Amino acid sequence: MRVFTSFEELAAATGESLGPGPWQRVEQSRVDLFADATDDHQWIHLDPVRAAAGPFGGTIAHGYLTLSLLPALASGLYRVEGVGMGVNYGLNRVRFPAPLRVGAAVRATATIADVTPVSGGVQLVVTVTVESDSGGKPVCVAETVSRLYHAVEQ
Repeated sequence: MRVFTSFEELAAATGESLGPGPWQRVEQSRVDLFADATDDHQWIHLDPVRAAAGPFGGTIAHGYLTLSLLPALASGLYRVEGVGMGVNYGLNRVRFPAPLRVGAAVRATATIADVTPVSGGVQLVVTVTVESDSGGKPVCVAETVSRLYHAVEQ
């Protein structure tokens, strides 16, 4: 876990690679809940019997579920002190090079791509790569954009 003590220290780390972080298992129950939350009930995610005979040899996590794990996975990689609030600002690019098989564990590595001052804080661009313990290609590669704002003393 890399701890940055200031936005300036974070900016100085542009180009630095972080991780890998801890493994996190993705079980069928999580995939089922995500399907219900998003109304995406495609059989490749939910029907283990049918999916076993399908193109991936079993059920796979939704790509957007994998993407939604990025904040949790990144929290095991770095922390920036003095942040009062952080918000997701968007994504520049997202790819899912390989499926994430249900039951596999994932972990992330990250590279700080850019840190730019904005009013009250910084805009942080991080390239996050999520790998599966089953090996092969990454299951997600995303360039995330966040805004981190200074803590306001009260």
